[in-house]
Amino acid sequence: MTDEAGAPATLMRLWRRSERPTRGRPSVLDIDGVVAAAVDLADREGVANVTLANVAKDLGVTKMSLYRHIGSKAELLELMADFAIGDPPKVEPTGDWRAELTTLAEANRDVLMSHPWLVELPLSGPPAGPHAVAWMDAFLRTLRETGLDWGTKGGILVLIGGYVRLACAQALQLAEGRKDSGLSQAQAEQAYGKGLAELIDPERFPDAVGFLSAGLDGSEQNSDFDFGLGVVLDGIAALVEAS
Repeated sequence: MTDEAGAPATLMRLWRRSERPTRGRPSVLDIDGVVAAAVDLADREGVANVTLANVAKDLGVTKMSLYRHIGSKAELLELMADFAIGDPPKVEPTGDWRAELTTLAEANRDVLMSHPWLVELPLSGPPAGPHAVAWMDAFLRTLRETGLDWGTKGGILVLIGGYVRLACAQALQLAEGRKDSGLSQAQAEQAYGKGLAELIDPERFPDAVGFLSAGLDGSEQNSDFDFGLGVVLDGIAALVEAS
């Protein structure tokens, strides 16, 4: 579906270009109000419980009244994702692209961890909403002086975003898995290593036994995140040096 100018309706709503003044009694709802209520519902009860009926119930309106502002549940999820990520932090240019990228990646992680349902949403395409585009612009700006071409910068954008999303999804799943154990991530990893090392055959799996027997260092998920991000940035540094 497109508007009169030919732009997709979802894109128009993402950029808040779809609602126009109407005659008569003003509406008690607008897109921001509907989306904010849906985000609050997802934060409280999970994205699986976000339906137009449930959002309408929270707002005290009928489900049909939402269709003036939201075309479908799929569109609502797109609007929610862009609303929830907000704007990126302001990163002052220092000439240190690595430090600037790290700041943005860590900020992106914090957003995803504060809205865990974001990593459950399917990726529907490249950044389209104003907040998503703001993040894209901020990441690309850190690479402005690296000498890399646009294609390489785009690849780095996908790589960093994918790493952060995967790391957050893994951390959230691990946290869910140990929720009833009362153990921290480090404690769970240590218990796993000790127990498994006593069970597996060292002749069949010598390196696995060596790794497990050496013990884990007790690092928390942030250290794991930093290690992985550091490896990714090392690869980018090689590209920058080669350019």
